[in-house]
Amino acid sequence: MLAPSGQPRPAFRRIYDRLNKLGPAELERRHDLALEMFRNHGITFAVYPDEQGIEKVFPFDIIPRVISARTWKRLEAGLKQRIHALNLFLDDVYGRKLILRQRAIPPETVLSSPQYAREVEGLPVPHGIHCHIAGIDLVRDHKGEFFVLEDNLRTPSGASYVLANRHVMKRVLPDLFAGYPVRPVEGYVHELLRHLRWLAPDGVDDPTVVLLTPGINNSAYYEHLYLAKQMGIELVEGTDMVVDQDHVFMRTTRGLKPVHVIYRRLDDEWLDPIFGRQESLVGVAGLVSAYRAGNVAIANALGNGVADDKAVYALVPKIIRYYLGEDPILPNVQTYLCAVEEDRRYVLEHLDQLVVKTVDGSGGYGMLIGPESTREQRDDFRQRIAARPRSFIAQPVVALSVQPVFEGGRLRRAHQDLRPFVLTGPEIHVTPGGLTRVALKEGSLVVNSSQGGGSRDTWVMAEDEDDGSDA
Repeated sequence: MLAPSGQPRPAFRRIYDRLNKLGPAELERRHDLALEMFRNHGITFAVYPDEQGIEKVFPFDIIPRVISARTWKRLEAGLKQRIHALNLFLDDVYGRKLILRQRAIPPETVLSSPQYAREVEGLPVPHGIHCHIAGIDLVRDHKGEFFVLEDNLRTPSGASYVLANRHVMKRVLPDLFAGYPVRPVEGYVHELLRHLRWLAPDGVDDPTVVLLTPGINNSAYYEHLYLAKQMGIELVEGTDMVVDQDHVFMRTTRGLKPVHVIYRRLDDEWLDPIFGRQESLVGVAGLVSAYRAGNVAIANALGNGVADDKAVYALVPKIIRYYLGEDPILPNVQTYLCAVEEDRRYVLEHLDQLVVKTVDGSGGYGMLIGPESTREQRDDFRQRIAARPRSFIAQPVVALSVQPVFEGGRLRRAHQDLRPFVLTGPEIHVTPGGLTRVALKEGSLVVNSSQGGGSRDTWVMAEDEDDGSDA
């Protein structure tokens, strides 16, 4: 929000002035009103290990993040480039494997991934698109440069909070929007449904689309319910569907109804007990067979986890150059692969300076944040890396950009990241903005809601009236 001089940056000047005019007491009242709206609307998330119950109101900060039109134009171009290349990569590695045969990237890194699904090799997918809904995590460093921190190409969550944040902000701080050309986010559900309907099997003019949820105990169940309701489609669990002769049907009070497109929000191994885990009670027996027969489309496609693998993430710049012949618009964070001897030696010698992650980890769990770690924790990770080097990567600590949060009647700095949502269908669509996640624990770099993080509304300007030095 503030330039080094202590003055508000151009994009924040009017917001800064309005917040000052409101004053601490009124801001506190509006902040409480926002949390009350979240509570009344059931805008929650679940934390599995929490002892006080699984449902929690999603933490929210009322100070928006502002991104200039100029900055967003570059981010949007970079996101489209990245998703285009990753879809080509997924189609290739489950098909002809040219990128591996030509050793443009190390084949062993890809084929040794625990997320690589050999069962779907050669399986055709509608329009050759594997990732229809992506959430790409971006971080901005202290110099103002954006980097891609992580790709989420399986079942990315958070889009519902983007829409909820905007709805609540318009209610509790409508005066803050006055005079700001903020681009709308409400079109996301319309675009999502349009992209899903486009996936329907040939000959189906009016497809039935459903959202498949693991159930009420899932951490993102609020989102499943919200998106299904907003799209006007059925929210179903595995027990609500049945497969007969490689066709999928939904049980209704009027009998079985054909299902043509499934937006699934459970991972591959739970999707079909015949295909994945036999003990799965949330999947649909025979679903993968119907998918293989081309009678139902599933978004996202099976096997996308190989492109989520953090070791494969390190190869994405090469993947972009291989398929598109272009340099990446958005760079990766520097990444060390512990499976590579030279990288592993460096990581083990600098554990106190690096962030170490498992290649299939999520939610901020299972990480070592070197500068905050104890000697015992570092020794533990040293042993784990030595035992299973392919399972770990390491990155330098990124000094995430900061912005004020309002807490206890005062403003204090907090780190934040950004997860834009990208839809791939007839074209690639990037919703303007995304989910800005905020590390609400003082001094923390972990923004995940499961680890005490929250979120704020993200404003993308439709036009610039500033010098581009936004936050």
